[in-house]
Amino acid sequence: MVRSLLTKPGNRADRSEGVTQIESALPFPQGEGENGASSSRSPKEGDREARLLICARALHLGFDAIGFCRAELGAEARERLAAFLQAGQHGDMGWLADRAEQRSHPQALWPQARSVIVAGLSYAPDNDPLAVVGMRDRGNISVYARNRDYHDVLKGMLKHLAQFVVARFGPAVKVFVDTAPVMEKPLAQRAGIGWQGKHTNVVSRAHGSWLFLGEIYTTLDIPPEEPHADRCGTCTRCLSACPTNALPAPYRLDATRCISYLTIEHHGPIPHELRPAMGNRIFGCDDCLAVCPWNRFARATPHAKLHARDELNAPRLAELAQLDDARFRTMFSGSPIKRIGRDRFVRNVLIAIGNSADRTLMPAAARLTADSNPVVAEAAAWACERLNRAAAPGGGG
Repeated sequence: MVRSLLTKPGNRADRSEGVTQIESALPFPQGEGENGASSSRSPKEGDREARLLICARALHLGFDAIGFCRAELGAEARERLAAFLQAGQHGDMGWLADRAEQRSHPQALWPQARSVIVAGLSYAPDNDPLAVVGMRDRGNISVYARNRDYHDVLKGMLKHLAQFVVARFGPAVKVFVDTAPVMEKPLAQRAGIGWQGKHTNVVSRAHGSWLFLGEIYTTLDIPPEEPHADRCGTCTRCLSACPTNALPAPYRLDATRCISYLTIEHHGPIPHELRPAMGNRIFGCDDCLAVCPWNRFARATPHAKLHARDELNAPRLAELAQLDDARFRTMFSGSPIKRIGRDRFVRNVLIAIGNSADRTLMPAAARLTADSNPVVAEAAAWACERLNRAAAPGGGG
């Protein structure tokens, strides 16, 4: 039974979906102090109690969903990863292939692991995440990157939860947040958090496509949840919404065509044939996530650190193109955008300028044709050519 931490006391639990409300009127279970000290029974003497105590602490810490599964993956997840890598659809992300065995088998990463605690944190926006896509002089930044780096926020919360588990039950633990060879999406499905949708991301009935995931591997033997059933049905909105056709079939992603990959992970020049479809997306892409019908049940995230910074909601392309390394680092301090560096980011901005058909942006692009980074200079020349072509009679892409 997945514990959806947004199920409030008094609401009817939907047993068919495995959602159970957590009865926790107190921030800590009875008999337990702030430091988790207690003489209560071990998990073997009270498995249900252990799960409820962990869930209650997760609620107190601010998590929105939590579930449990064995430290193992099914054959389907392993086969999908193998096919993805064999087709070369991981692009420059060689690290995916380098540790594929550990991704496919959690106990290959840590042989002592018995169970996985999967936690979810909602980052659902409070407005239409695609509203900026049509603003030609502005840049569109993926919802997840409009404030603090979620790795830092989520890892801090997970460490507090892990400390509680160790203090309460005494096992060994390891905490992971998207920085280790962990297939977190299949684990989330096995833990009952949600299911892996046709866009390959996790979908939750309560939170839609807007969940950050983190994991605690532990030597504690925790009874697993029932894996969440796939609720996509016949819907293919996410496949149709992808600007670059990076979803060639349900549950299949070609990362080499994905705007998130191209703007974040890809280091070199972006293929010319994909540039026009990128529009003004300068860091990531939310199109496949935003059109998911399950989002209608998602409430805007209550977590202040994940609320969008005003200056990142619709930044002006002309101003972003002027960033040097120092100003870039200052502007994006504490943001996941800082991870890609100034050159890659400005490359993305220039492609958006080239797609804008806005001649007032020509000076910003022209200045960067002499940039010391050849990838930036090439993107600037391309942007100028596109703007000139758009201004010509009968012009366009």
